[in-house]
Amino acid sequence: MFISSAFAQTVPAAAAGGDMQSSIMSMLPLVLMFVVLYFVMIRPQMKKQKEHKAMIDALSKGDEIATSGGMLGKVTKLGDSYVSLEVATGVEIQIQRSAVVQVLPKGSIK
Repeated sequence: MFISSAFAQTVPAAAAGGDMQSSIMSMLPLVLMFVVLYFVMIRPQMKKQKEHKAMIDALSKGDEIATSGGMLGKVTKLGDSYVSLEVATGVEIQIQRSAVVQVLPKGSIK
């Protein structure tokens, strides 16, 4: 009376194939978003890191640089992970190589 009869639902073979296709189609936007994220954010960041590492490796004595803290100076000594920087006549500081942001053109600092 209160319980309706249950009917077994049969799934034809064609509908089972369509179910697999719909699950692949539901994953497509997620995969597409990851591909766009890779080309818009991840790849340019990796390229920028590679260029920064090449710039730091190419530092030489006498280069004029800018640091991440805004300090400008001339490289006087190079170490494996530190750089001695002359910021004024007779004033030298040591900074980490990773703090170098930009190599300035010669004659920028007076």
